[in-house]
Order: sequence, then structure tokens, then C-alpha cells
Amino acid sequence: MAKEIAFREIEGKSVGYYVLFGLFGLLVLGALAASWYMEHQGHWVTGMSNQVVWGVPHVFAVFLIVAASGALNVASISSVFEVKDYKPLAPLSALLSIALLTGGLAVLVLDLGRPDRLVVAMTSYNFKSIFAWNIYLYTGFFAVVGIYTWVMMDERFVQYKTLAGFFAMLWRIILTTGTGSIFGFLVARQAYDEALYPPMFIIMSFAYGLAIYLLVIMAVYHGTGRPLGDYLVCRMRNLLKVFVGAVLYFTIVQHLTNLYATEHHGVEKFILLDGGPCTALFWIGQILIGGLAPLAILFSKQTTSRRWTAIAASMIVFGGICQVYVIIIGGQTYPLVLFPGMEVSSTFYDGVIFRYLNSFPELALGLGGIGLVFAIVMLAVRVLPFLPLSLEDQYIDPDYVARKKATGEGITQKCGAPVS
Repeated sequence: MAKEIAFREIEGKSVGYYVLFGLFGLLVLGALAASWYMEHQGHWVTGMSNQVVWGVPHVFAVFLIVAASGALNVASISSVFEVKDYKPLAPLSALLSIALLTGGLAVLVLDLGRPDRLVVAMTSYNFKSIFAWNIYLYTGFFAVVGIYTWVMMDERFVQYKTLAGFFAMLWRIILTTGTGSIFGFLVARQAYDEALYPPMFIIMSFAYGLAIYLLVIMAVYHGTGRPLGDYLVCRMRNLLKVFVGAVLYFTIVQHLTNLYATEHHGVEKFILLDGGPCTALFWIGQILIGGLAPLAILFSKQTTSRRWTAIAASMIVFGGICQVYVIIIGGQTYPLVLFPGMEVSSTFYDGVIFRYLNSFPELALGLGGIGLVFAIVMLAVRVLPFLPLSLEDQYIDPDYVARKKATGEGITQKCGAPVS
């Protein structure tokens, strides 16, 4: 780098800042109102039932929790792999990961019902349950990433940055493994009980977290008027290609593996062919919009602009929500095969495919989690120096000077070209 990067809080006094913060605040208030309404009326006002016990709020919650792990990608690359180019981006990476986990857990707690009894869940453990382990993983994530952020931002402890970064990276991988294991260990649904879920959730987190990080940093620097060069944007864009391709690969392996086993043919037919909304969300939302189309944009030399990068990242986020919806809702609506080859029926709807339709309060609660995430980020960057004053290429790109001498002009980094 040409010189040391200076970090400063944003001013946060513009009308746009207050309007945006107010909008996110309204989403949070809407979520609290929705939670109060469902708590007092009972879950009959939701689309959930004895068959579908995790509804749309859980889709948002799990997506945010998974993305929280991936949002730490940039900080891990900086500290653990000693990639100095990413160093100025690391504090925001840690902040975003904490905010995403906070948003996800807030939705989760309010959706489970009786949040006043959370202290019981935190003091009475059944260690045979992966849910009990996740309480440690989630609370530990706050502690580990909090210490990591402190070490990064306080020069007195900078010598511990690599060690703290290593533990933070290890912890987030364990956390995502735990989240994926919820579905991998669950035998009460035909779509779950599969060892591939933990590694698939890890790679999903990489893609979702980096896509959200890209959107946030471009939005913040555009909104505050601070310069953001193409060099780092292009590097993250190139990294995003790998993660999105890996998510598609794991998705293909997951379904091919299931198709190999006869016991899964029914649920695979439900997801891939005749599952109605789940099938549409899988093929159109997850595969087309969330996978193939972003890859086409990211690889094309005709769509290297920052606007196209933002479009691709937004599509990946949308596709991620669709993927989690298919996993959670699709997996619950298809019943467990209790007696293979036999027809099963009961007053509890055993053997029946349930149709889930989410209610407005459920959607409001889920969106409130997203509002909380960005409200936290907006507030934090205003009171603490998480953001560099400038991320121009001349301060970040190690080849800037040599390239300028060679070209004789200011450097405009093309995302389709090699960046290092």
C-alpha cells in the first residue's frame, strides 16, 4: 500500500441517513408488533401447524445466521491468510458478521414463542440435542468475534490479530457446521438426515456472506461519498464466482446422492418436479436467479460494472433465501415415510403432504431481522471508526504505481481482467 489507511466514523447527519435508519427502525418495530400479535393470539394466526413448525421467520433467521459466518470471510482472509489488501476491510467484516447473527437470533427467539423463558433454555441443557450445542456456538461467536474486532482496532494488541483471526475463523466454521447439523441429524423428516448438510451450509455461508458484504460496502461508500476503488471490488467479485459455483456443485451432489437412494425418491420428486411453490423456488429462485444468472453476470466481460456486480450480489442473496426456504419449508411439508411401501394415514396427517402459506405477521417478523442488522451497522459505523476514509486503488493496489507507469494514465481496474 502507498500509505497507512486512516479509519474514521461516518458523519451520519444527512437526511438520507436518518430516513434510511428510520425505515430500518420501522421494520424492527413491525417485527416486534408481529411477535406480540402472534404471542397473544397463538400460532393459529400463522401458517404453521403440527407438520410445519418452522415457518418463514425461521427461513430469515437461518439465512442471517448462515450469512453471519460468511460475512467474516474478508476479515479471515486478511488476518489468517495474511492478504494485506483486505486489511482495511476487516473491521467492517467483523461488524457485519455480529450484526447478521444478532438479527438472525432476534428473529429466532421471537419466533419460538415464550421468549421470557429463554433463560431456561440457556441454563437447562440436553447435550444430546444439537440445539443445546448451538446456544454455546452462537454466544461464543459474539465473544470470539468481539475480541477479534477489538484486537484489530486497538494497535496495542495488533500482535494477537492473527491468532484471534484464526480462532474466529475456526469458530465460525464450527458454528455453521452446527447449523447445518440441525438438518443433517434430524431423522424426523425425509428431506433431512444427510451428512452433506454441514459442509453445504459452510459453502452457502461463504457465498451469502460475501454477497451481503459487497452490497453493504458499495452502499456505504456510495452513500457517504467516500472513494472506493475497483481493485477490491473486483477481487471480491472474483471470489464470489468460486463460492457461487461451489454452492451449485454441492446442490447437485446433494440431489444426485438422494436420487441414488430409493427411500429419497419421493421427496426428491416433490422438490424437483411436483412440489408446487417449493419446486418453483428451487428451479427459478435458487438455481436460475441465485446461481446460474449471477455466474453469467460475474463471468461476462460485458457486465463488469459496479452496478452489475451489485445486481449479481442481490440475486445471490435472493437465491440464498429461496434455498433456505426450500430446505426448511420444503423439507417439513413432505412427510416422513414411516412404513416404506405402505400407505399411512391418521388424524395427525401422517403420510400427507402439507401446504404451507405464510401469514403477514410471519413475514413482518422475518423482515424485522433484516432491519435490525442494517440498523446496527448504520449505528456502529457512526460511533466507531470501522470504515477507512478512502479505499482508492492507489492506497490498496500493490501494483498501482507500476501499472500507472506502464499505461501512463490513471488505472481503471477491469473486473474481467486479472487483478493481482
